[in-house]
Amino acid sequence: MDGIVAFALKQRVLMVVVFVMTMIGGVFAFMQLNIEAYPDPTPPMVDIITQSSGLSAEEMERYITIPIETSTSNLKNINTMRSVSLYGLSDIKLQFTFDYTYEEALQQVLNRLAQLPQLPNGAQPQISPMSPIGEVYRYRLAAPRNFSVTDLKTLQDWVLERRFRAVPGVIDVIGWGGKSKTYEVQVDFNKMLAFGVTFAQVLQVLNNSNVNVGGNTINIGPQAAVVRGVGLIKSPDDLANTMLTQNNGNPVLIKDIGTVIVGNQPRLGIAGQDDDNDVVEGIVLMRRGEQSSPTIKRVRAEVERINNGNLLPPGVKVERIYDRQDLIDTTTHTVLHNMVVGIGLVFLLQWLFLGNLRSAVIVGLTIPFALFFAIGILVLRGESANLLSVGAIDFGLIVDATVIMVESIFRRLGEAHEAPVVRHPATPEGFTGKLAAIFQAGTDVNRSILFAACIIIAGFLPLFTLSGVEGHIFGPMAKTYAYALLGGLIATFTVTPALSAIILPEHVQETETLLVRVLHRLYGPVLRFAVVRKPVVLAGLAALLVVTAIGVRILGLEFLPKLEEGNMWVRATMPSTISLDEGNGYVNQMRRIIRDFPEVETVVSQHGRPDDGTDAAGSFNAEFFVPLKPVKDWRPGLDKDDLTAEVLKKLQAEFPGVEFNFSQYLQDNVAEAVSGVKGENSIKLFGNDLYKLTETANKIKSVLATVQGITDLAVFTSLGQPTLQIDVDRARAARYGLTPGDINSTIHIAIGGESAGNIYEPGSDRYFPIVVRLAPKFREAAETIRGIRITVPNPSGGVMQIPLTEVATVNLVSGASYIYREKQQRYLPIKFSVRDRDLGSAILEAQSKIEQQVVLPLGSRMEWVGEFGNLKDAVARLQVVVPIALGLIALLLWINFGSLVDTALAMSVIPMAVVGGIFGLIVMDIPFSVSAAIGFIALFGISTMDGIIILSQYNTLIGQGLDRRTAILRTGELQMRPVLMTCVIAGIGLLPAMLSTGIGSQVQKPLATVVVCGMMLAPIVILVTLPVLIDMFSRRRAPSPGPETATEPMQPAQHA
Repeated sequence: MDGIVAFALKQRVLMVVVFVMTMIGGVFAFMQLNIEAYPDPTPPMVDIITQSSGLSAEEMERYITIPIETSTSNLKNINTMRSVSLYGLSDIKLQFTFDYTYEEALQQVLNRLAQLPQLPNGAQPQISPMSPIGEVYRYRLAAPRNFSVTDLKTLQDWVLERRFRAVPGVIDVIGWGGKSKTYEVQVDFNKMLAFGVTFAQVLQVLNNSNVNVGGNTINIGPQAAVVRGVGLIKSPDDLANTMLTQNNGNPVLIKDIGTVIVGNQPRLGIAGQDDDNDVVEGIVLMRRGEQSSPTIKRVRAEVERINNGNLLPPGVKVERIYDRQDLIDTTTHTVLHNMVVGIGLVFLLQWLFLGNLRSAVIVGLTIPFALFFAIGILVLRGESANLLSVGAIDFGLIVDATVIMVESIFRRLGEAHEAPVVRHPATPEGFTGKLAAIFQAGTDVNRSILFAACIIIAGFLPLFTLSGVEGHIFGPMAKTYAYALLGGLIATFTVTPALSAIILPEHVQETETLLVRVLHRLYGPVLRFAVVRKPVVLAGLAALLVVTAIGVRILGLEFLPKLEEGNMWVRATMPSTISLDEGNGYVNQMRRIIRDFPEVETVVSQHGRPDDGTDAAGSFNAEFFVPLKPVKDWRPGLDKDDLTAEVLKKLQAEFPGVEFNFSQYLQDNVAEAVSGVKGENSIKLFGNDLYKLTETANKIKSVLATVQGITDLAVFTSLGQPTLQIDVDRARAARYGLTPGDINSTIHIAIGGESAGNIYEPGSDRYFPIVVRLAPKFREAAETIRGIRITVPNPSGGVMQIPLTEVATVNLVSGASYIYREKQQRYLPIKFSVRDRDLGSAILEAQSKIEQQVVLPLGSRMEWVGEFGNLKDAVARLQVVVPIALGLIALLLWINFGSLVDTALAMSVIPMAVVGGIFGLIVMDIPFSVSAAIGFIALFGISTMDGIIILSQYNTLIGQGLDRRTAILRTGELQMRPVLMTCVIAGIGLLPAMLSTGIGSQVQKPLATVVVCGMMLAPIVILVTLPVLIDMFSRRRAPSPGPETATEPMQPAQHA
């Protein structure tokens, strides 16, 4: 390192130019840096969606879900397999370990699906484009009143989805609401029978009458002409005039047996916004691994082109509801504000401690250099930053190396002012005066700086080794810390000497500032008292540690603090048997109630599920996306918890029996992806008997309701789906020459409808299905369905009419509505949230009560998932990695001191620093989380450095011949300022993050609180107790104390 310092001093101007260029380049890099509000913490997950209209939940499970599960269960690196089967939809989520990227996992699944046997009704598995943090833009189509939701849905499906899918970074668009257009042949059953026509004939004729054929080519003179037979149905009139058969020489047309209308497919979901009960909404999804900000910018530009062009009919516009950039901008502003204030505080403290503005400027300039250096590497590597990776960086810690270097330079220049500098043997030729002093100052502390960097890296080892969900959350932070530390070290050995040579004068007079003088006057008597009254100090330390241990027991537990997103995500669970039309009336009322709160900006409701099946929900499920106004516009004294409580109280009063759950949009998606249940936390009750599972789940729900803090309780109902079950009597059907397939085919066509080709709109590539089914009056009630007659040809060429009740029984029964599976076993989820209490204690109390009061059925088991499961996994990893990190720090200390006793004394400061962090969490009422754990990890490295500073000085003074008592007092006097500077500057850089209440500050707050409070209390405890411990346990003795050593007067404090 001496050579690097020498080069920097020789090329001072070049170093300054490099510094300025780095700063300018860093500004441009920051403008290019992609900042995410929150990293995607979920493992690679492939979502397989299969739709088959008309199949019940149990049939979907038996014929589709189980075959796909069996086929994909032995894939490499698969971690968890979850599925849900409901009416017409199978949704299977395959979660892989982090050993695979999403693309690798997807390819494995696609290869296996290609080998899958044919599924019933020609069902085709599809891969869902959804990802937990994939939504980046949400919009609705606004149009004049003469546009129906069918027209808008057509524009959404055929125009907007195609345009947005072509935007780089976008993988798909999910459409919500509207009606999917169809051309429907509504058959009058009596007329069809009168003309002797069957459903099979209608379908066959329509398929044969709606084709174009090619007849190769013929030569017409010198030219080749293509022969085409055109027979496509082009309009509803063509469809109505299609001939089915002849009756007594007269053609029987489609319009003779029924009516052709422009209808719509059965609705699976309805979207609404504010006072509009039926809107067409689109959700733009970002491709996995893409960067949010550039993608949002391109989507916004595409919206402008669509609205300003002639792509949409006059009066139709794309209106933005929400995009992720709002959250990114708000959180970025919060983080940057905290950083700027933190840098200013570090600069101010440096000035207050050293009393020299120029040296404070040099230290202050290192911070933006390290920051922009880290940003430059992130941009060059194509990596993204987030509010944790940037906002949680402690710049006081980053500049510790620079502080040591500047203090050494300051001391050397001060010594040069008092006496000539003794030339160091390694000083390069031509270095005299100030340059020689700066070089020798660098030589003095090179080893200390590198050793301090190693200690910090060892302290942060757990951060670099985290895996799983928390690893993906804090991994970017670990990288950014590493880049910033590297930038700080580079600046220390290059920019700092160069700037010192340019900015600092030839000679400086070292003086104590007013702050340091006051602290010395306070500290001296305290240290003398502590050394004399060691039992009192040790008793005080023991009491402090005991109180801390008691405090740890009352600390709450949570996985991660909730990032405030500036919105609410409200889920309403209505009775499981409610129809879409009936439930939508209640949903509209709920939406208006939420909208009436003055803090709410808008409310978007999603009832049921989208047509593409990407959200496996039924008509009992309604979800409300509620963007909120800025907090400054809220009623005075109201916070998010108060608003949530008010909304919940109003909804529960208006809708008794409906269960409500409150979350946030991204938080809800991530929680569902991790646990597989729509809720922050849940209990999974595994077993095969759905009736016993439901009974036990309701008992568990009753017990959970008695636990303070547990709210939003609900059992995901699996049973109770009303089912009109038609059981074919094979023997009676056989008498008429019918098979169960003949009967079920008629039922399927008559009630559910069957596609008979498409109608292509002239002049466009749009097409819509032709659906054949009975007219509503023949299928709208159980009695009319019982009156359906099965038509079969008779030997004389006519048609026999056999009543359905002759060959089958029709009964209204109760069946399964939802079937949840995990690892190929059924389960029933009980979801809940925890509010006004920490997660850990609430779960522990709930587990204890359930164990005492609920007996599980034979063969069943219970599993707790969600945030609590993530917390347990993270704690388990930290219990392995933290001891390894402490062991590495101990090894480095042993290498430095060559003594186990000194190593133990240096590491004894760690509990002293931890005490302050724990007290900080208790006072601020912040539960222990992974974020707080990383704050404690940071304390390991910083506090150990303080132990080294004191112990090294003591050993040096002992080696110079001072007696033990004098060496301890002298060490305290000399090292008070360095210890205070190291601790206070390391803590003060995160003080704004600790005190911030803005959106984006919540995840940083536990980490910042631990570091700030730990570093505020640590120097007080360390400067008093460590000298006492050294006096008691250190084995170093003065080699040969002389009389002059024992009576040596205390010298003025110097920088160490």
